[in-house]
Amino acid sequence: MNITPITLEVFKNKFASVAEEMGMALTRAAFSPNIKERRDFSCAVFDAKGDMVAQAAHIPVHLGSMPLSVASIIEALELAPGEMAMLNDPFRGGTHLPDITLVAPVYAGTDAPVFYVANRAHHADVGGMAPGSMPLSTSIFQEGLVIPPVKIVVGGEIVPDVMNLFLANVRTPAERQGDFAAQIMANRTGVARMEALVKAHSLETVTAMAEALMDYAERLMIATIAAMPDGSYEAEDSLDDDGVGGQDVAVRLTLSIGGEEAELDFTDSDPQTAGCVNAVGAIAVSAALYVFRCLAGGNAPTNAGCLRPIIVRTAAGTLVDARFPAAVAGGNVETSQRIVDVILAALAKALPGRIPAASQGTMNNVAMGGFDPRVKKSFTYYETLAGGAGADAKGPGQSAVHSHMTNTLNTPVEALEYAYPLRVTRYAIRQGSGGPGQHPGGDGLVREIEALAPMEVTVLSDRRFRGPWGLDGGGEGASGVNTVTRRNGEMVMPGKFHVRLRKGDRLRIETPGGGGYGVMG
Repeated sequence: MNITPITLEVFKNKFASVAEEMGMALTRAAFSPNIKERRDFSCAVFDAKGDMVAQAAHIPVHLGSMPLSVASIIEALELAPGEMAMLNDPFRGGTHLPDITLVAPVYAGTDAPVFYVANRAHHADVGGMAPGSMPLSTSIFQEGLVIPPVKIVVGGEIVPDVMNLFLANVRTPAERQGDFAAQIMANRTGVARMEALVKAHSLETVTAMAEALMDYAERLMIATIAAMPDGSYEAEDSLDDDGVGGQDVAVRLTLSIGGEEAELDFTDSDPQTAGCVNAVGAIAVSAALYVFRCLAGGNAPTNAGCLRPIIVRTAAGTLVDARFPAAVAGGNVETSQRIVDVILAALAKALPGRIPAASQGTMNNVAMGGFDPRVKKSFTYYETLAGGAGADAKGPGQSAVHSHMTNTLNTPVEALEYAYPLRVTRYAIRQGSGGPGQHPGGDGLVREIEALAPMEVTVLSDRRFRGPWGLDGGGEGASGVNTVTRRNGEMVMPGKFHVRLRKGDRLRIETPGGGGYGVMG
């Protein structure tokens, strides 16, 4: 088969467009603001072996780890045409329990699956000890319902017993059922588009192009690594705490560049913690894929080939490769960001002038839940908040943006106030929070929310003790601040906390600024 650069580019976009259209279907059909407004989901296409062929431009922490979920389902289940499976088990390819992955096979008239499509969406509640399923936990059993690989669609219909079991364990069953229906429709869209692609070009052509794209991505990544100076580069950075007493929890990396291969050795990281900031190994792989994919340039395809020249080493039982039944709710959102920071810090030594200063280094997770008196039913709300991006040699960092392992949007004020008994009393740029330097870091933001009914709140955030680091003489960005205001006064809260708000109480989150770059002239 004659594979040219033009045909590669055409099929790169054909595969990616399948994932993008899946995302559009999921956005339009979802019930929860977290999915339809914030777009806290990801979609991708996989080959028959479970290798990722293409992804949409969704969330890095999802997409790098999703292949392990697909592999777990392929290993555990045989999926017939019209069937779908789901899982959220972090120890079988998931990340944390609210992220539920649905996988569907693509048969295209054959006797066995020739491709798979999958989507992962963050559900605003999957049970557990606190609304929003992002608690200050010490075990995964406190975080919600653990779902192993299980069929959710058989013969084109939802399996009622499985769905009923799930809905009986969550606080907002109607919203969850609607989001599941959206995920199912997204996969059906992907299956239909892949079948049409095979029909238009033949199975031989489509499978050959998928393999050629992965080989092409591998060559681009090899060239990216080969252009780096050989050597060993070390870096270390810490989370403020684990939420239940453990302080300065460290991620340590030795990055080795040798010829056409990069090895990221995290084995000296701290042991897994009692609190919920533990990350499973899939998250370390996601972080490595994200950073090196950024270095490869904007036109490179993102698929399994990108990881072929990259080795990620972790030690079982550590912060970056936790073992069952560790609490992991915050590892996906907070520790993933710190892993990226450590990789960038190591690369800054290898590639001076090319790496930005640290961005905010946290997702500022806010989960709320209670009873909504307006509609006489329970509600759960989840959001991550933007902050400052790190500056670099070319210019200042952006203000009030999601960075690195998150790629979601904000919840618009109108959507939030319509859906929940909440009032946004302030939403603004946190002026002056970016780190000083020749190029200043981006500013964080301020979001203050008033409770219009009694509710529980959990906040998982970081960079509250130390600001994001600067580079080349640039200063740290401002650390974040969490505050609860009641009738009798204002309380500054730690980075990770759980609290009950009464009607009229307010929660204010001031997110970190990005690090500055270069000495001020």
